[in-house]
Amino acid sequence: MGMNPAWKPCEINPDSISAGSGAGVAALVDWLDGTSGLRDVLDREKALVFRGFGVTEEQLDPVMDRLLPNRLAYVHGNSPRTKVGDNVYTSTEYPAEFTISMHNELSYAHSWPARLMFCCVTAAETGGATPVVDAELWLASLDDEVRERFADGVRYTQNLHGGVGLGKSWQDTFETDDRDSVDDFLATSKALGEWRRDGGLRVTQLRPATVRHPRTGAEVWFNQSDQWHPAALGDETGAALAKLLPADQLPQSVAFADGEPIPAEYVLQVRDRALAAAVDVDWRPGDVLLIDNLLVAHGRRPFTGSRRVLVAMSD
Repeated sequence: MGMNPAWKPCEINPDSISAGSGAGVAALVDWLDGTSGLRDVLDREKALVFRGFGVTEEQLDPVMDRLLPNRLAYVHGNSPRTKVGDNVYTSTEYPAEFTISMHNELSYAHSWPARLMFCCVTAAETGGATPVVDAELWLASLDDEVRERFADGVRYTQNLHGGVGLGKSWQDTFETDDRDSVDDFLATSKALGEWRRDGGLRVTQLRPATVRHPRTGAEVWFNQSDQWHPAALGDETGAALAKLLPADQLPQSVAFADGEPIPAEYVLQVRDRALAAAVDVDWRPGDVLLIDNLLVAHGRRPFTGSRRVLVAMSD
């Protein structure tokens, strides 16, 4: 599938599915039940916005059942969020005044969700859009020098405390307090785990920087090097912490696959070009956004007021 610089998510509303079908959740569910080619539609459009159906938090389950064939737990996730239902979570709980840069969910992990679904329960007073970017366009936007240096992949390191400390605990990260279960998970995911004397856990994993979509064949930028690099931290606390601690003692850090440091200018280029190419999904209460997690990266714009956006994922 070719790169499309003018790409934006496809909006589906009550008028576009069937005149007179109604505007409620039941109409959306009926349409999804009658759409056998949703995977093909998502392969082609990359992201779908369902708008005008008024989906509430209480009505979300039947919609998720159809959009997400096999809902996944957010295991080994590195961002702070709260579980609010059966594998349903709040979107990343990060201070409202900061931008969350573009990323594909769990791109640093051995396995990742194929689809993500977001539902807006409460729209922010101002701002708070979810920017999305074509990950094939993101890759093409980078300088040849950057793409070539990342060709062998990246090395991620997490320092997860055992209950008290900076960042996330290993218990929250893996949704268990059983060390054997964590060891089994890490072995399966080809990650190296090192239990520390203070009860913490260091996890190191080598991952690719790009992947190819299994059906479209598109090669996409697919890593979180910029989000794990001190130079690209968007908040003052994180930046100050990076000056105080060596990279290998931070809650998370990243290097090239060979262990060499990634230059700051590389990750800033990666971060800034994705944000510049992104298209904002401006939320209205009841909106649902479905994205292909390989073909599309997402982020969050700063906001004021209350904002509640729920997220779930599927293989």
